[in-house]
Amino acid sequence: MTAPAGTDDGLARIVAPDTARIERLLPGPIERIWAYLTQEDKRRQWMASGIIGDATGAGVEHIFRHEELGSDCGEPPPKYAALAGESRIHGHIIACEPPHLLAYTWGEGTPTPSQVRFELKARGAEVLLVVTHARIAAPEMMASVAAGWHTHLDILANVVSGRPSSGFWEKHTRLEQAYAQRMTAR
Repeated sequence: MTAPAGTDDGLARIVAPDTARIERLLPGPIERIWAYLTQEDKRRQWMASGIIGDATGAGVEHIFRHEELGSDCGEPPPKYAALAGESRIHGHIIACEPPHLLAYTWGEGTPTPSQVRFELKARGAEVLLVVTHARIAAPEMMASVAAGWHTHLDILANVVSGRPSSGFWEKHTRLEQAYAQRMTAR
């Protein structure tokens, strides 16, 4: 499993029984990466469209269209058939300190909403982006969450570096299997 540059090997880490964390070192400046988190037209290039408010309590909507994330994205495996076409996730901002911190609930309206936290730190001409996804409902979801963030952040790294992306579902499936094996081996 190879990964783009970060502060470690680029892999997601399980930092608590219900929490995964992943880091990427991206070309700055920090305001540019903040825009890719918060501006719909930029965020849709690597993750999802939809509106994100700019203050604590404001709404968050992600509209996922995985087939738009690069070329040859393929069909989701049967396990993720419900994500074909368009899927939506809602939440509310729980912390917003531009351009360093954005945190919000993930999956409101489901029995077990979680939380996502983006932290940005300038590192010279680059930006360290740390994504922490907490309150993951079940251990069996951990490999999927880790693979999802890994895949999306690889796409973000490509987008901000001017490189093409391809094969979303193939990559996610491969990474999910690799994460599941790593977690079983622990």
